[in-house]
Amino acid sequence: MVKQRDPEEFPYEIQDVEPDLAAELMVPYTGELTGFVRVGPKGYFFPHKYKECAASFYNLPIRPGDVFVNTFPRSGTTWAQELIWLLKNNCDFEKASEIPLNIRFPFLDFSMLIHPELTRQMYEENKGDEEKMHYVKLSNMAGDEKVNNMPSPRFIKSHLPLSLLPPTLIDKAKVVYVARDPRDVVVSVYHLCKMHRIHGAPDSFKEFWNYFIKDQHYYCPLFEHVKEAWNLRNHPNMMFIFYEELYENLPFTIQRLNSFLGAAECTPQQVERLCDHLSFAKFKHNKAVNHSLLSKINFINGQYSFIRKGKMGGWRDYFDSEMIEQAKNWFTENLHDTDLAYPSMKTAAS
Repeated sequence: MVKQRDPEEFPYEIQDVEPDLAAELMVPYTGELTGFVRVGPKGYFFPHKYKECAASFYNLPIRPGDVFVNTFPRSGTTWAQELIWLLKNNCDFEKASEIPLNIRFPFLDFSMLIHPELTRQMYEENKGDEEKMHYVKLSNMAGDEKVNNMPSPRFIKSHLPLSLLPPTLIDKAKVVYVARDPRDVVVSVYHLCKMHRIHGAPDSFKEFWNYFIKDQHYYCPLFEHVKEAWNLRNHPNMMFIFYEELYENLPFTIQRLNSFLGAAECTPQQVERLCDHLSFAKFKHNKAVNHSLLSKINFINGQYSFIRKGKMGGWRDYFDSEMIEQAKNWFTENLHDTDLAYPSMKTAAS
């Protein structure tokens, strides 16, 4: 079934995922209780609630001075957000520690991921606690409402592919896109889904992997998502970064980002402190960035950590020989029509 749409408001078809497949996926993907949709010619995969939000995301008013961080999930988004916010706010580490990142730099499409039944449960579980209810309401606030109420300059995070964001975005705002080795991405997404009540995942990573490479997970297909940004990498308002660049040469990447954002030049002491602040040893325990607010409202399963290991090549601990071969074919099939090359591919070839 295809949702009727007004092409003036939203130009792409939104098609329901086949009932049998939707029913199969809702067994491990426990956060979704209605079904899933595919969007546009590339078939981007989303929860059913996307139907309600598509036009508001696509028609979001963009302001000059806006800074967007745009990524496929688990590609270094939080790292980039914290760094960008600090660069644009004179390295105000005190303020960064006092105000959670998801308030300083809200996630536009987050409420889309929360099924109405889970929303009901969240209100029921946290009623009577004023502070917790505030966070419940904030989590469930529509993304466009949340960011439209922000003063400028705004800092906005989104995992939506660029084609589903406002067409004026790249010409009016600064966009930083971070890409990461897809094999590391899928491992990290798997752990995120095990952690978050809004997601859920199979117990078996291999089962999850097989869904993922068939584009049966939120925001997939991954390579199409990345290629949209890669094709705009030379636009003056786009900065395309690989996660591996952040990981291997953070001081240099800080200077690149600083120049792109037009921020005040960092002193050597500030660069050193930024590198220390963003180190994973510190980042993992930084309550302002590790989703501590979601933990307060029972949103996160306690045994999991939002900031995990952050290392490169961690996928090798999860892939068997069959999956390694599948990954090679996955790369070949999706990169044959582009000059996009991940740093890990270049390293392997050298």
